[in-house]
Amino acid sequence: MRTTPHRSIAARALAVAALAAVSLPVAPAAAAPPTASSAAAACTPTQVVANGGFESGTSPWTQSSTSVITSRSGQSAHGGTSFAWLDGTGGTHTDTLSQSVTIPSGCSTATLSFWLHIDTAETTSSIAYDKLTAKIGGTTLATYSNLDKNTGYVKKSLDVSAFAGQTVSLAFTGTEDSSLQSSFVLDDIALDTSGDSAPPADSTRTPAAPSYTVNLTSNTSGTVWTGHESATFTNASSTALSEVYLRLWDNYHGTCSSMPITVSNVTGGTAGSLSVACTALQISLPTPLAQGQSATIGFDLGITVPSGADRFGHDGAFSFIGNALPVLAVKDGSGWHLDPYTNNGESFYSLAADFKVTLDHPSSLLVPASGTSTDTPGSSGRTVTTATASKVRDFAWAAGPFTKISGTSTAGTAINVYSVSGISSSDAQSMLSTAKTAVDAHASRFGAYPYGELDAVIDNNYWFGGMEYPGFVLDLVSTTALTHEIGHQWWYGIVGDDEYNSPWLDESFTDYSTDLALGKTGTNCWNSVSWASSAEKITNSMAYWDAHSSRYSTVVYGYGKCALHDLRRLIGDTAMTKLLKDYATSHWYGVSTTAEFKAAAQAATTTDLASFWSTHRIDG
Repeated sequence: MRTTPHRSIAARALAVAALAAVSLPVAPAAAAPPTASSAAAACTPTQVVANGGFESGTSPWTQSSTSVITSRSGQSAHGGTSFAWLDGTGGTHTDTLSQSVTIPSGCSTATLSFWLHIDTAETTSSIAYDKLTAKIGGTTLATYSNLDKNTGYVKKSLDVSAFAGQTVSLAFTGTEDSSLQSSFVLDDIALDTSGDSAPPADSTRTPAAPSYTVNLTSNTSGTVWTGHESATFTNASSTALSEVYLRLWDNYHGTCSSMPITVSNVTGGTAGSLSVACTALQISLPTPLAQGQSATIGFDLGITVPSGADRFGHDGAFSFIGNALPVLAVKDGSGWHLDPYTNNGESFYSLAADFKVTLDHPSSLLVPASGTSTDTPGSSGRTVTTATASKVRDFAWAAGPFTKISGTSTAGTAINVYSVSGISSSDAQSMLSTAKTAVDAHASRFGAYPYGELDAVIDNNYWFGGMEYPGFVLDLVSTTALTHEIGHQWWYGIVGDDEYNSPWLDESFTDYSTDLALGKTGTNCWNSVSWASSAEKITNSMAYWDAHSSRYSTVVYGYGKCALHDLRRLIGDTAMTKLLKDYATSHWYGVSTTAEFKAAAQAATTTDLASFWSTHRIDG
């Protein structure tokens, strides 16, 4: 993803409690029982905090006074109308808020998250007079103070995986000293679990060979799309498949009571509960699907694009629609991958699939999209854009009155640059030139670009820098950023990975590839490495990086690419060039793992790499 990783500028609304008035049922706090196809030890992802948004009264919370959970004036909720307001008295005072939670065993990841707003009358920039502590059981997870004041809510994520299988007290304690108030305001508290600690015997990734057919019609502005989607898939596993999950990723950008992505009228299966903050929808199949058998599910789909220059959002008249199409989750040796959305990086683990997407829109809007597109006349004043994309992991598009320029790289790849208003023609031409050079540079090292045309949508208002999708990227006017996002066509697109659990496999490799394309050798870059703790590693998951977000860019992008430069110097330029080309070829349209890359690297040299992996903190 982004060449400059980030935290969100605007607070994101994430409702975690089950709410009424949605088109599909939302999972309650308790976990659903495992399905017949799950192994005994398989994890059923669940959210265990009850009434985390405080919209259902005070139960089961225990509060130090009846004024802690409130909707009174003076503060506001992150979502809904109620929130927890600790302290704010301006005198010596302590408030507490707690509930008992049971964190199920069998899940390898448990993450406590909450939205926190701190305002204070304290003026010091160095002394923590007033404090909020978050504890689970007898362990203090984090402490915040008047020094952490902010103008809005900030999401906090803390790893509590060590408490799996335990029933413990989740507690927040706010303390004020004798003068100058500090208010600690909490909302949308959740504790999500995912991942198996004891994998099933069959590690085959399934459902395999997905094929998606989508027909959508937009409103006049391209911000609302409605229609139908179907997905055909095959069970590749020897274990019968009795359910599948759809990832509705962009529900992160709304609430469970007001979802940007709605699925209804499901055929070919029975819709179950929404879970993981309404980004995962269980669909039970009518009969278990044996190995080698195929099935098709279908559903009506609604997409409402929120305001904001985001990977899913609209910047005035220009809409960017990434991760909006529901895609099948992956089940492998770790069970179902139903990780939470991360706004700090990516969670989008999926298998290579075929898409045929038909988009009916006003003719005044240009619609760049993944794959190869053709336009035909629709009804009066409308155009039908049909995009076909083969062996891709996702599908994205945009809609707006873009300015379009086109060209062809030296190696023959068609490039289209779509610019929003405010992008100069010279900047657009520069980005077209960069795209031509970058796609050929990466192709020469890792294998020919397979996706036909490549669309780049340019907007300097993107707060995230840049974002990659197959054959389609969003970017600022930046040579480095665009070269990076195009590099992702290989590292994430062609050579896939589990982006939530192994983000280094796409970001470190892409930043290294960007250096090579721009003639940078990374000389001495490892000399600047300084680890923040013994737990910090290049190969840590997004669960770790969301809890240590200020270090994500430094370690995964910076240290990761420097480690690959060091590996090149250790085994030699020729061996490293061959290693990456051969590795891409052997994993073409497949999935890479850290263990597989380490094995391939060791096979490429007679030097024992054990100390190299240890020194560079590459585990797995």
